[in-house]
Amino acid sequence: MQAEYTRTPANTIDSSVKALALASIGSTFEFYDFVIFAFFSSIIARLFFPPSLPDWNRLFQSYAIFAAGYIVRPLGGIVMAHFGDTRGRKRVFTLSLLLMALPTLMIGLLPTYSIIGIAAPILLLAMRLLQGVAIGGEAPGAWVFVAERAKDGQTGFAIGLLTCGLCGGILLGSLVSIGLNLIFTSSQITAGAWRVPFLIGGIFALCSAMLRKWFSETEAFRQIQQRAEASRELPLLVVFRDHKRAVISSIAATLLLTTAIMVVILMTPSLLQTGFAIPLRQIQWANLAGTVALCISTVVIGILTDLFGISKVAVPAALLLAISTYGLYLGAERAPSTLLPLYVLAGLGSGVAILIPIVMVRAFPPVVRFTGVAFSYNIAYALFGGITPIVVSRLAQIDPLGPAHFITGTAAVGLFAILVAPRPNGNL
Repeated sequence: MQAEYTRTPANTIDSSVKALALASIGSTFEFYDFVIFAFFSSIIARLFFPPSLPDWNRLFQSYAIFAAGYIVRPLGGIVMAHFGDTRGRKRVFTLSLLLMALPTLMIGLLPTYSIIGIAAPILLLAMRLLQGVAIGGEAPGAWVFVAERAKDGQTGFAIGLLTCGLCGGILLGSLVSIGLNLIFTSSQITAGAWRVPFLIGGIFALCSAMLRKWFSETEAFRQIQQRAEASRELPLLVVFRDHKRAVISSIAATLLLTTAIMVVILMTPSLLQTGFAIPLRQIQWANLAGTVALCISTVVIGILTDLFGISKVAVPAALLLAISTYGLYLGAERAPSTLLPLYVLAGLGSGVAILIPIVMVRAFPPVVRFTGVAFSYNIAYALFGGITPIVVSRLAQIDPLGPAHFITGTAAVGLFAILVAPRPNGNL
């Protein structure tokens, strides 16, 4: 199958480079919109829940609303993927960003508990659920879209750049949070400045969604339409019946993606502060540098897969993740002054996560590709995303190097899954 366009309709974005850049920017804002809630959970807890409740209870309920977005991810991914395989990649790719932009904008405008009472947290929950539905379709839809739009032999680069955009959303959220705290005082942020990150994210995501409507459909889906394959059977049933190996290998591989991002980038700062008493500011800057390294690494590793193939890249990339994570935790214990360069190395190792979407888009044939990727990715993320923090936190209590042991184990599982994943008909 050729992933290039043979013909581009008028009034559409016909440059693959331009389309890839706009798709990556849109994904950056979508992931920013999804995670920015976490950076302001403590403020939201004080503003959207009854002041009569204890602080820990309000914070718990704020985190519960944040977690609700993850709970509906599988449902959102499956539903949106169904329409992506039956109605077109472009429509769902645009819809997912629109569904993220509007509730994010609304969160920035919502009245607080002091104004409308119990309706405030209820509306906040509703907006968060819409965000969860949107994010369930964004990453799988974006990966499928750019992979099918990529020129022959550049699938890894396309998915790498797109994933760089997704990771950039986390980086952007961190930078905005730091910047807001530098510009405003705590009282000013609580008084209303907290709304700014949500309003900015919603507006930029809305603009990106408007640009996405000018994308043209992928050639792969056009061929599906021409052969009238899209409406023959329910895509999810086809995935269950004919592509069990692809589903199992994709779910197992996603364990590696979940571990690399969640443990190294998201959990390690608090684990290092608790386990080794390293100053928070030092950890924050090291983590920021590690996240930048992750963004760069996803593109570099994606390009390497185009040049040498996944099998030759997967083994050294997984080894780099395991070794660099051990180095990070050993350095934090014995030489805290080396934390920043060690976190950069661990961020580069975490770039192995890019191999998982490359494997998944190649594991399913075009007619059910969106559904296969979305189902496998979201189910795995829902399972592992909930278990990983609990297991890793417990391991860290038992052994300071416990998180590194966990990452090494999941790297081995993910590597095996990557190497045995199917690639029907050599597509992509």
